[in-house]
Amino acid sequence: MSTAKRIRKAVFPAAGLGTRFLPATKASPKEMLPLVDKPMIQYVVEEAVAAGIDHIILVTGRGKRAIEDHFDRNVELERHLEAKGKTQALQSIEKISNMVDFVYVRQKEPLGLGHAVNCARDLIGDEPFAVLLGDDIIDSAKPALGQMIAVYEKHGGSVLALQEVPKEQIHLYGVIEGTAMDDRTYRVHNMVEKPPKGTAPSNLAIIGRYILTPRIFDYLSLQERGAGGEIQLTNAMERLAEAEPVYGYLFDGKRYDAGSKLGFLEATVEFALKNPELGPAFRDYLKTLDPDAFCAASHR
Repeated sequence: MSTAKRIRKAVFPAAGLGTRFLPATKASPKEMLPLVDKPMIQYVVEEAVAAGIDHIILVTGRGKRAIEDHFDRNVELERHLEAKGKTQALQSIEKISNMVDFVYVRQKEPLGLGHAVNCARDLIGDEPFAVLLGDDIIDSAKPALGQMIAVYEKHGGSVLALQEVPKEQIHLYGVIEGTAMDDRTYRVHNMVEKPPKGTAPSNLAIIGRYILTPRIFDYLSLQERGAGGEIQLTNAMERLAEAEPVYGYLFDGKRYDAGSKLGFLEATVEFALKNPELGPAFRDYLKTLDPDAFCAASHR
């Protein structure tokens, strides 16, 4: 059993421009797009809290004020709901601001995931920490981050969330080359960011959950800009894996790439079906639809 420090802090990079959802994200952060009845980033924050995270560092940028407001108190709204006797609604919004401590740091330019993580360096200090992407939604019985923390506590070292991806899609992801330690855990030897088709070392893609040791900051600080003028987290993790053990973990759960329009729609439909209040009526509604009729209408 490892004697590694407890994971207390999590970084949420949220300074991206959300261009895949334009024009919806022109004035509203992508992370605040609603999945049924909550903004997508709240699902990921709740996962972090359920995994034992005490402090969340949100790395924001220009135009992201709505995220800060969402996780802050709204005293006027609280008083209004209390006066109207809307107890359930009041409790739901009080829970949002009370669930964990939030700190905000500004990423002045969108220079990539590695740069966003490095913006939190002074707030992390000399501690291991988690990184969660707010548009990667994972539905699981046990929080995906909690599963990864268990691996970290057993082995020590950084832990990357992995997902098996079809070969025809693997070129869209960062991919690991590694050695299996058990059915779900791998020792990572190398990583390749978006390998050309037919060259990926495996079908194991890195998705938006990471546990990193503070040594990652040494490499991020020296990392030169890569593709698109951005500082890539994958490149720094490659160097980290050369210096100390890095593990990959095939989490148990279903992941939705809610940063894409199709993934967002899939998550919306499936989370709505699971919603105890809306699910039965929404399921009945879906049964009335004729998909072929919609396909015909879209080609008129």
